[in-house]
Amino acid sequence: MKLSHQLVVSSLAVFVLSACSGSATQRRQAKDDFEYLNTPALKEWTLAGDATPQFYTNYKIPQGEFEGGIGREVDIRPPQQVLELIPGARAERQQGETTLWLLRENEVDKVWQTALTMLSERNIAIREQTATRVETEWVTWTSEDEDVEIGARYEIDRVVAGGRHGFRISLIDWREAGKEMPVTATNKERYNALMTNLVTARYDLDLREEAARKAEELVKQIPITMGSDRSGFPVIIARTPYNVLWQRLPRLLPTMGFTLEERNQSQGTVKAKYAAPDDEFWNDIGVKPIGLKSGTYTFLFGDLGNRTSINVTDASGKPVEEQLLQDMVPVLAAVAERQSK
Repeated sequence: MKLSHQLVVSSLAVFVLSACSGSATQRRQAKDDFEYLNTPALKEWTLAGDATPQFYTNYKIPQGEFEGGIGREVDIRPPQQVLELIPGARAERQQGETTLWLLRENEVDKVWQTALTMLSERNIAIREQTATRVETEWVTWTSEDEDVEIGARYEIDRVVAGGRHGFRISLIDWREAGKEMPVTATNKERYNALMTNLVTARYDLDLREEAARKAEELVKQIPITMGSDRSGFPVIIARTPYNVLWQRLPRLLPTMGFTLEERNQSQGTVKAKYAAPDDEFWNDIGVKPIGLKSGTYTFLFGDLGNRTSINVTDASGKPVEEQLLQDMVPVLAAVAERQSK
């Protein structure tokens, strides 16, 4: 079985971020002018001596020293979201740092190993490493949202708090066009999330590959017999779960002479055109030819838990005769067994 090593999220396959058309500056900044920066400073309102002031808290301006960009320094890009691809994990973002919380220590062990694997696969060098902490060398990000090439260094560590086990990623150093600069809150939040998504996407890839391997093992032997559905009508019964059998259909049916035209997994239907195989096929599988005429047929698959029902209708939507279903049973069984070897 050949497994793909491409990430499910294409934007994470390489260190390239995509965005809307236009210059990098236009994607980061508002289109309107910044005339508001020339607004005169507020001053105390002077009331007449006999006036009684009335204040409404709805319009009270908060007092205090507030830090943040203004004008061209304001980044209007939508925040980068952390992909929820690790079952049971809860993402927490505070002061730009991203922490994934899991309930069990062994789950964090797996995420930690996934992170190390991802760093190795992407040739991200490690400056320092302990059993619970990793500090990377410079990671280069090429983004259409940035005017220059940017770089970042990360700290990845394991944390425990309140009986929970966490995995935290922090952006600790930043540079633009090769020049080191202070880490801003916006860049810390955005590029922490991107690095976290590389880990979660790699974890998701491992899960999908493992599921595919288990499915491949489950379908090596598929007992196929005649039976009846919940309404008592005759159907073919494959003693394997629906989602497992579905993965085999693109290889199973064409071997029997069916050319797949349409598939709908949620509805459990496969539309296929049938042309009888030659005599060599029937001799190879050791089963007598079925009396199915050439034409278009629709396979109907029903989820029965640990089993799957199979029915077939002709081009007019009429179920094929029970005898044809019975004749197809040994063919399906022989083809399934042949492909499992």
